[in-house]
Amino acid sequence: MNVLFAVATGIMFGLGVFQLLRRDMVKSAMGFYILFTAINLLFFAVGAFNGRVPAYVQAAETAQVSDPLVQALILTAIVISFGTYAILLGLISSSARRYRTADLDTLDHLKG
Repeated sequence: MNVLFAVATGIMFGLGVFQLLRRDMVKSAMGFYILFTAINLLFFAVGAFNGRVPAYVQAAETAQVSDPLVQALILTAIVISFGTYAILLGLISSSARRYRTADLDTLDHLKG
């Protein structure tokens, strides 16, 4: 299972960076979202359940309890990625409406 998470995370990181380097703003935004999802998958793979008792169950003193910090980090990362993606799409929308294109090669108004 760990190999599956490592391969999926690596492929998603590579695909996200590839999309991020494209010259179209919408494709770059999709690259950001793929990258955010890869980061969430990385958090999930690193903090997978390895205890005998889940984090939210009161356990006996001898049982190994799983770490609840990873769940909190994933939830926080999801909320932050949604907020950042919403702001990014708003900026792309206003830029495309103002300059009438979403292609960065045709935007020469951004120069000096």
